Amino acid sequence: MSGAKKKPRNWAQLGAGLVVPVLLIGLWQLVSTMGWVNAHVLPSPLAVLQRWIAYLLPATSWAEASGAGTGWLAWVVSGELIIDALGSMQRVVLGFLIGAGLALPLGLAMGASQRVYAWLNPMAQVLRPIPPIAYIPLAILWFGLGNPPAIFLIAIGAFFPVLINTIAGVRQVDGIYIRAARNLGASQRTMFLRVMLPAAVPYILSGVRIGIGTAFIVVIVSEMIAVNNGLGFRILEAREYFWSDKIIAGMISIGMLGLAIDWGVSKLNNHLLRWHRGLEH
Repeated sequence: MSGAKKKPRNWAQLGAGLVVPVLLIGLWQLVSTMGWVNAHVLPSPLAVLQRWIAYLLPATSWAEASGAGTGWLAWVVSGELIIDALGSMQRVVLGFLIGAGLALPLGLAMGASQRVYAWLNPMAQVLRPIPPIAYIPLAILWFGLGNPPAIFLIAIGAFFPVLINTIAGVRQVDGIYIRAARNLGASQRTMFLRVMLPAAVPYILSGVRIGIGTAFIVVIVSEMIAVNNGLGFRILEAREYFWSDKIIAGMISIGMLGLAIDWGVSKLNNHLLRWHRGLEH
């Protein structure tokens, strides 16, 4: 399909996806305008938008920043929303890298070796159903407050999706591939690197996508408890001051950032799996 044909379809899909949000926002504005709900409980979309813009804008004026010798870029990113988003993203990236970095080799070993699987799978199945937020008391006890407990919780949230999907990917390699490799005299190392691992890549990338989504959820919860900045902390702060418009603005910011992360990971997965779908020439 040519690029000219893809663009109209993409725009049509985008337009269809905006119908429901636009209708909900219109209904929300109507309810607020008619005074059917308390504005302190459910502020209007316009009030939320104004708060979101104030949340995004730089904390100081350009004149004050220039007088203090602050660079243009530092002034642009000095807004509370950007600082909070960067803090949350830093924790997500560090926690995910730790969790996925531990899960990937362990999952490959458990998938490739029946003995390792028999040793470790019972423990993994016991720990897997425990939600990361259940570790919050231990995380605070072990690491105190600040970034370490938050990163620990995020790593746990990212660990099991990557682990389970990696195991499944390696163990569900088509037997025809394995028998063909054995008939060609492939060693166990070659079979693992050239047959099992490439065949498991789609499962691994699916686990990565789920793990990043879980990590982003966990970071919001952890910031409400153990950290003094970030999107989760800002929402909790707004609740204490009963700033409903800022709470909703923060929630929308989380949704937009999560959507951007998922879109980016999805595009990366599609690019890396072009060979698997027969799209490379």
